[in-house]
Amino acid sequence: MTGGFGVLGGAIGDTLLASGAQVALVDQAPVPAGVPEGALACGSVDLCAPHAAQRCLDGVAERFGGIDGIVNVAGGFAWESVEHGGIATWDRMYAMNVRTTLLASQAALPHLLRQGRGRIVNIGAMAAGRAQAGMGAYAAAKSGVARLTEAMAEEFLDRGITVNAILPSIIDTPANRAAMPGADTSRWVAPAALAQVVQFLLSDASAAVTGALLPVSALPTS
Repeated sequence: MTGGFGVLGGAIGDTLLASGAQVALVDQAPVPAGVPEGALACGSVDLCAPHAAQRCLDGVAERFGGIDGIVNVAGGFAWESVEHGGIATWDRMYAMNVRTTLLASQAALPHLLRQGRGRIVNIGAMAAGRAQAGMGAYAAAKSGVARLTEAMAEEFLDRGITVNAILPSIIDTPANRAAMPGADTSRWVAPAALAQVVQFLLSDASAAVTGALLPVSALPTS
C-alpha cells in the first residue's frame, strides 16, 4: 500500500492486518514511530521515480513470496484558484496523485500477472466528478486517477486482475478538521469506513467487480 504512513493508509493497514493479511506500508516519508506490528514498513521511497517504485515492489514481493494486490493511497491536495495559481501546482497534483498511482501499479503488475490474479485499488475523490472553485488542479488529477482506473480495468479484464477506485467525500482526519473549522462534517467519511470498502475490493468476493468508481460518503446522523 502506498501512502501507508498517513491516516487513511494506517486505517487500511490496521484493517488488513486484523484480517490476517501480510501488509507492506510504502511511503515517501521516513518510517515513523508506531508502525502497526506485523507490517513491513518501507520509507523514503520516491514513488514518482520508476526505478525506485520498481525496486521497492520487487523487494516486497521477495519478502512475501509474491504480491496479491496493491492499494494506491499516496496523493495530495492543494486549494488554488485558476486566476491566481501557477502551473507548478498542477504539475505537483498530477505527480502526487496520478504519477504515483501509475508507477506503483506498473511496478506491481509483473508480480500480479505472474500469478494470474490480483487486485488494484486506487483512491480517487468525489471531486473528480464535479470540481468546486479552487479545486481545479486537484480535481483534474483525481479525474486522471479515475480514467487510469478504467483503462487498466479494460486492459486486464481477461487476465485475472481487477482494478477499481473508491471516491471518498472529504475524509474525516485531524488535518481536515483543523483546515476547515466549523465545516459541516456530516458527510465526511471515516478512514475506518473507507478501509472496509478497500478490504472488500481486495477480497475474493469482489471478483466480479472491475472498472468501478465507487462513491463513499457518510450517511447523516440526523
